[in-house]
Amino acid sequence: MKFFIDTANLDQIREAQDLGVLDGVTTNPSLMAKEGITGEANILKHYVDICNIVTGDVSAEVIATDYAGIVSEGERLAKLHPQIVVKVPMIKDGIKAIRYFSNKGIKTNCTLVFSAGQALLAAKAGATYVSPFLGRLDDINYDGVELISQIVHIYRMYDYPTQVLAASIRNPLHIVRCAEAGADVATCPLNAILDLLKHPLTDIGLAKFLADAKKFQTESVK
Repeated sequence: MKFFIDTANLDQIREAQDLGVLDGVTTNPSLMAKEGITGEANILKHYVDICNIVTGDVSAEVIATDYAGIVSEGERLAKLHPQIVVKVPMIKDGIKAIRYFSNKGIKTNCTLVFSAGQALLAAKAGATYVSPFLGRLDDINYDGVELISQIVHIYRMYDYPTQVLAASIRNPLHIVRCAEAGADVATCPLNAILDLLKHPLTDIGLAKFLADAKKFQTESVK
């Protein structure tokens, strides 16, 4: 399973890249605003800055919601860098635009997916990635990981090449469960990735090893 980081923070992206496990980045207008990135020119430059840090795909989201606007904005984003994936909302004109982009060889990420039916349409249109938002489903008492499993099952049954990109991940358990469900990608905040490192028995074991090593070194000096 690939690990994408869901942020527009360059320092966090660098930290994840340096960890050696990062495969790509997803971001959106809200995450850009959170980092104080405003204005079209600054946003476009920021996408390029992200691409220059990572080696994998970088999802850049369109703002437009009409077909002509999505196509125009998406083509502009795709020209920024070969790693750019145009992020398109799951709406009627979005699906039409995904088919257009697919025919043009432009990679896409269909976002705001909350049902298997929506995921099926995205795959039929030729989306490179589909992004089910499992955390938001959990918020309304629906098992978001179950949707991931359902979409994976459908795609594999019909050999759709569209990759399942599990989004709205809140914690390390989400990551593990998505891996078990067969998700191709998990995109999450840096803290969720770093939390995978943690286990109390690891801390206890390391403390014992270090204590034993110190004792051995002390005895050797004697």
